Amino acid sequence: MSKGEQNPENALKSLKDYSILQNYKVYKIYTDKISGKSDNRPALNELMFDSRTKVFDVVLIWKLDRLGRSLKHLLKIAEEWQKHGIDFISITQGFDTTTASGKMIFQVLGAIAEFEHTLISERTKEGLKGKKNIGKRGKDKKPRKKSGYLLRYQKKGGVVFNEF
Repeated sequence: MSKGEQNPENALKSLKDYSILQNYKVYKIYTDKISGKSDNRPALNELMFDSRTKVFDVVLIWKLDRLGRSLKHLLKIAEEWQKHGIDFISITQGFDTTTASGKMIFQVLGAIAEFEHTLISERTKEGLKGKKNIGKRGKDKKPRKKSGYLLRYQKKGGVVFNEF
């Protein structure tokens, strides 16, 4: 839900007017009453389900931040829509994957997200090098002690297959 001076009714009116100008037939209006920060919202979940069944070709949104608050989440949504051949348009920001420039912007954003993912992966691998003996909380792990039963068994000549 929009806060402050933003009014969801104004956004809906603009979206309806845009769809009329572009001769888009409105399949359904998806509106959530909770923050766009959450990836799990009832109307968004329904929108994503409907997109998988390809009941529409284009999704109109008021602003990108109404769809999702993180680049990662927005790219995940856009990638899924692209996979199903669904375009999306942000009517206030000029973001439009039905155009060549909109598709290029989407690809650039995707490349940036992939680059960020790769950097995080490289940093994680680098940080883990040489830290094989570090536990979950960053403390050195002490070698496990053998139980008294196991030690007595070994003294009697027993064979141990799994050494700790």
